[in-house]
Amino acid sequence: MGKKGITDKVAVIGMGCTRFAEHWDKSVDDLLVEAAYEAFADAGIEPSDVEAAWLGTMISGYAGITLSGPLKTQFIPVTRVENMCATGSEAFRNACYAVASGAYDIVLAIGVEKLKDSGFSGLNAPKPANDGTVPNISAPASFSFLAPAYYEKYGLSNEQGREVLSRIAWKNHYNGSLNPKAQYRNEVPMEKITKSPMVAAPLGIMDCSGVADGAAAAIIVRTEDAHKYKKDPMYVKALSIAAGPGDGRLRQDYDFTTIKENVAAAAAAYAQAGIKNPRKEIDMAEVHDCFTPTELVIYEDLGFSERGHGWQDVLNGVFELDGELPVNPDGGLKSFGHPIGASGLRMLYEMYLQFQGKAGKRQLDNPKIGLTHNLGGTPMQCVSFISIVGKEIS
Repeated sequence: MGKKGITDKVAVIGMGCTRFAEHWDKSVDDLLVEAAYEAFADAGIEPSDVEAAWLGTMISGYAGITLSGPLKTQFIPVTRVENMCATGSEAFRNACYAVASGAYDIVLAIGVEKLKDSGFSGLNAPKPANDGTVPNISAPASFSFLAPAYYEKYGLSNEQGREVLSRIAWKNHYNGSLNPKAQYRNEVPMEKITKSPMVAAPLGIMDCSGVADGAAAAIIVRTEDAHKYKKDPMYVKALSIAAGPGDGRLRQDYDFTTIKENVAAAAAAYAQAGIKNPRKEIDMAEVHDCFTPTELVIYEDLGFSERGHGWQDVLNGVFELDGELPVNPDGGLKSFGHPIGASGLRMLYEMYLQFQGKAGKRQLDNPKIGLTHNLGGTPMQCVSFISIVGKEIS
């Protein structure tokens, strides 16, 4: 993986985010306009100041006109990108590199997805052509493999494992109860989580993230220009994405207790940002908690916990708001749901608010380095994205 990056070369000067919800009364256009104009206002710029835009969406629009139409941009380049559940993060990554290259001075990265009134209960996208040997497994089923594999390898009983997974869901719902932009804003008792109806054993409904509509946006400039617009911008330290070779389901040594793309993406990001000890050097993280065992495995893949010790850290409260390393302080996918194109930028929005001290009741104590993580696909093959962002220039 490449170690070169754009550390401190670009900064975020404005962000916007809709509430994630069942937006039956809003269209894709409405969501894009709401997120973009909140970002414009936050940055103190006019829409006409934007020189180029990157739009992330998986199934809610095609080509750049999905954005240029509702925003009425005047013939600027708009690039539509898709990278499964890392789509919003991919829009951000491409926009950052365009600014760092010197091609543009000020750009927009925006992600959107409208799923609730699509006619489907969740994400529905056509599968690419294959040779017929690819297993047709639902998302909950594919990620459910992580739990029993982890229990077996590290000696947890089913009851112990159930407590750990429930604690992860409980943490994220508690955090989301403090966030006005979350879809689900209620604390959920541990007992209710533990006894929720089964979806794909051992995962119950409360182990699974929900479905939502939403949009989020960021305005990006070069670091030397940031203070012309914002006294407290967010600086980009590292951007990394890893796409897997697809051999996980074919290898006898793959044991479902890790997602290798996470490990590769994290290693590249840490090299770019000069991170040696993520547990100690990162102050907060937003990770892709599509299912509770996914978050458990992520802790270890990203070096937040030693191998086989993530479950103990969960029970010890390490990743809670008042813990050593808060994870998903905004409530995560569990509280927001997962509009594919928007989730990655929603995670960055939380970093941005936390750095500025604007996170309200969930505000952390002066965080300076944050990490966001997306993955898309299955544990056997996925894309995994990592950003590291900061409050100050290194």
